[in-house]
Amino acid sequence: MKTALRLTMPTMLGCITLLMAGRALAVNLPDFSTLAAENGPAVVNISSERKPEIAQAARPNLPFDLPEGPDAAPLNELFRHFFGEQGEAPAMPSESLGSGFIISADGYVLTNHHVVKNADEITVRLGNRSELPAKLIGSDERSDIALLKIESKNGPLPTVKIGDPGRLKVGEWVLAIGSPFGFDHSVTAGIVSAKGRALPQDTYVPFIQTDVAINPGNSGGPLFNMNGEVVGINSQIYSRTGGFMGLSFAVPIDVAMDVVEQLKTNGTVTRGWLGVLIQDVTRELAESFGMQQPRGALVARVMPDGPAAKAGIAAGDIILRFNGEDIIYSSDLPPRVGRTAVGRKVPVDILRGGKPRTLKLAVAALPAQVERPSRGTPPSKASADRIGLIVADLPESQRGKRGGVVVQKLVAGPAQDAGIQVGDIILSVNSKDVADSAEFKRLVRRLPANQVARLLVQRGDNPHWLALRVPK
Repeated sequence: MKTALRLTMPTMLGCITLLMAGRALAVNLPDFSTLAAENGPAVVNISSERKPEIAQAARPNLPFDLPEGPDAAPLNELFRHFFGEQGEAPAMPSESLGSGFIISADGYVLTNHHVVKNADEITVRLGNRSELPAKLIGSDERSDIALLKIESKNGPLPTVKIGDPGRLKVGEWVLAIGSPFGFDHSVTAGIVSAKGRALPQDTYVPFIQTDVAINPGNSGGPLFNMNGEVVGINSQIYSRTGGFMGLSFAVPIDVAMDVVEQLKTNGTVTRGWLGVLIQDVTRELAESFGMQQPRGALVARVMPDGPAAKAGIAAGDIILRFNGEDIIYSSDLPPRVGRTAVGRKVPVDILRGGKPRTLKLAVAALPAQVERPSRGTPPSKASADRIGLIVADLPESQRGKRGGVVVQKLVAGPAQDAGIQVGDIILSVNSKDVADSAEFKRLVRRLPANQVARLLVQRGDNPHWLALRVPK
């Protein structure tokens, strides 16, 4: 006996709704095919070659071949240590592969500095598989941007459109075209994960973070928005394996184009400089300064004779605004200073002793190298204090204008919990300079119980503010 399937009206309406929702979802998914087809011809593959200067290291006498590649170097050294050497291998040129894109019909090409660093020969391969030698116009290591020039005999070259990364929104779709592992014109897509990201050693670039799949060979390639405009140059990835792990970083195209104009005009890049070392304001530090919430860039050190020193900025000041722009995180400051014209006078709003102040500052040019203090050896004598520190005076050779004391030993207590280490030099307590160990003891004794205190600590070459809660 057959049973008839009966569909009630509510059931039919539910099925129709599900079908319509599925179609709507499919319609809302982005289609990158047109964008890739229109912009692919302007994306190029870049190979650079560095001629060998010396022969390669001798190879050990082994019954098997050694692994090759940068990751194999430690293993090879281990084999040489135990099995010895035999003769020298012939010197081989080193090669680097990356991506780039054409920004002008007369042949200017953008890529990363690290793709063409120290190259003797640079070759650009176009989308039609033709290869052209490239001339390096200029390169900037701090922003990881390089400008190349190629000459085409077949008329104007295809170019990309330059967009505005300032209009990018977190969660917006973006697309990359490049040559990962040498696979030309590979297209990958994702979303903008964050903006204005600061990375170690790259403080002058407010990186665009994405989850677009970027791998070796993608470096220097363009990052497009959905309007087909370049908004960034794929530069770095965060990885524990050497491959893509979901964190990619691109240099904003406006930063790159500013570098391009300076390289074309001057052959070098000049950036603004304040002459300060800064750090984030943590919740504990904010409490010690009497702030309702953490914000701004806390000054840990002021360089002698720098623009900040001449303007009256001091260690312990918190920079809240620079040239009318709010500084929420300390990483907001360096890119804004770096893009300020050298010699320009700008207002800097600071918080000092709980009171706001505005100073005028003339921005100087960032020097190639910033002088750093030398490291010293702690003396032998020491005395104890109430926060778990045993400190001693600095020797005359290590004393600066501000003095300071060196940490010789730690015992369990607030200082250890705050992260202070043996060998650290304490320069100030609650923004009061420490001349010697006797003054340090007086300042520590006067700290209010159960309140947050801040210590300016120099570890190695860099000063840093740390917060600790004083015991009852």
